[in-house]
Amino acid sequence: MALLNIEPLHEDFGARVSGINPRQPLSDTAVDEIQAAIDEHSFLLFPEQEMNDDLHLVFTKSLGEPEESHVAKGERGEIAHIGTIGNVQEDGSKLGNDHKKTIFLTGNNMWHSDSSFREVPCRLSIMCAYEVPDEGGATTFVSARAAYGRLDEASKARIDPLVVIHDYVFSRSKVAPDAVSPSLAASLPPVPQKLVRTNPGNGAKNFFVGSHAKAIEGWSNEDSRELLDDLLAQATRPEHTYSHNWRPGDLVIWDNRCLVHRGEGYDADRYRRYMRQIRTRGVGPTLVE
Repeated sequence: MALLNIEPLHEDFGARVSGINPRQPLSDTAVDEIQAAIDEHSFLLFPEQEMNDDLHLVFTKSLGEPEESHVAKGERGEIAHIGTIGNVQEDGSKLGNDHKKTIFLTGNNMWHSDSSFREVPCRLSIMCAYEVPDEGGATTFVSARAAYGRLDEASKARIDPLVVIHDYVFSRSKVAPDAVSPSLAASLPPVPQKLVRTNPGNGAKNFFVGSHAKAIEGWSNEDSRELLDDLLAQATRPEHTYSHNWRPGDLVIWDNRCLVHRGEGYDADRYRRYMRQIRTRGVGPTLVE
């Protein structure tokens, strides 16, 4: 008998899940069911969970190896696996709209896949919500798997063999020219990624795009942007999106291999937002998948 109860959230992807307690050690059966549900639904919501950082990390380790924060490692040489998405600081204070950290995080308001700029991009992002704004602050997701499935066969054949350069400095420079420190930039050189990835669990294909995708290998910048921007535009049409309005206690897992997402913004002068995120490392470089 299955442990998980699954309620679909969107016709393309996503499920609300119950039947297990993420605060408790997971059996092998529970882990297998969660992994299968991730492969099938790409986005899992576990509502009304009373989590903390320690429980969050234990739960994450049951699903994969935690990925170290690129910012902590690149800027300070520190290894940290959990980070804050929002404006609430360790001492409980709140940063406003004009603070450079708040401005830097607006880079998350562009469509992206987490860590696609690393040689081994992450697999899962696991987010816990603790404080959320009364207005704004949603995260919107789309399935690049469903979008790939809507392409005609000629388009699929055209993009299947392509390789795309993903570049953190390229994307974050859209926020501000000096958004990325020299040490962080040096730690994250541009990397090649397959444009079309295949889920090894079920064989489903998706294209791998977003704000970090800079150019297609061997193509001009103009031709690269035309294709990459068109693929992203097709994927992110409003009818294909799911906007998650966070509530305190939400525990969400999403699959960065096939989903792209963006933050919807909020007024950091008026509201507090405190979310904690851990990502799991991918299996290896996409070029050898």
